[in-house]
Amino acid sequence: MNKQTLTEKQNWINEKLYQTTNHIQLPNKLKDALMYAIESGGKRLRPILMLSAFEAFSNHRDKIITPAVALEFIHTYSLIHDDLPAMDDDDLRRGKATLHKKFDEATAILIGDGLLTFAFQTITTSSKLEAEEKVYVLSQLSKSAGFEGMISGQFMDIEAENRHISPEVLSEIHHKKTGELIRSSVRIGAYLGGATPPQIEALDEYARYLGIIFQVQDDILDVIGSEEVIGKPVGSDESLNKSTYPQLLGMDGAIKRRDHYMLQAKKSLEEANVAQSDLWEFIELFGNRTH
Repeated sequence: MNKQTLTEKQNWINEKLYQTTNHIQLPNKLKDALMYAIESGGKRLRPILMLSAFEAFSNHRDKIITPAVALEFIHTYSLIHDDLPAMDDDDLRRGKATLHKKFDEATAILIGDGLLTFAFQTITTSSKLEAEEKVYVLSQLSKSAGFEGMISGQFMDIEAENRHISPEVLSEIHHKKTGELIRSSVRIGAYLGGATPPQIEALDEYARYLGIIFQVQDDILDVIGSEEVIGKPVGSDESLNKSTYPQLLGMDGAIKRRDHYMLQAKKSLEEANVAQSDLWEFIELFGNRTH
């Protein structure tokens, strides 16, 4: 995916996010906090990934607007709550003050709660999705954001602080915390685009690898990145005594693990038979990103 295409899709997602949230009637401070969360940047990789999976099979974007927006609402909620003092206690996100620092903890919790529930409201009230499609989207998103996905992953991540864990346990944490939402984005996009069940399963495997590629690279950047580029303090994982791939495997081992998963993702994408697709570019985008 060239930079122009990526920028076009980011702008499209940002426009839809703004349109969906700007009309919500809220107390002034809460509305300011919501718009701060929505407008605080971000690469919008997950909704763009959903859009790309959809466009591998269909050219009509109307059907994918609401699921893509809902997905980003859920992702944004998860970041707001992850940054809280009770979780990762981060002061910076995307180079800006985290929501609880810009406003306060109570407001940040409420914005996170609101975004999660509003994500599901936007799906149920969509005029572009059939009833069966709404059920599929809601099922995928609720599973990846719930106990079997991000909730368990975040809990396991917190429990693993100050403990030595194996690479296998670390992978399980990241599959749940990061990977499940990436998988649901691909599955929803492919399903709504008209992919066959075998194609959806092959793409699900591709997305599973993408999730771990993203996290391995995230761990690498936490060691070798710069705060100015990645938008958050370098070494934050080490300060929390979290196990990371470079810590467990060494930097060379982490890079080899990332490259192995990139190869596996390409094989899964070949099985899905989507030769002319931006999905191929996501492997390099996730594996070689600098922030």
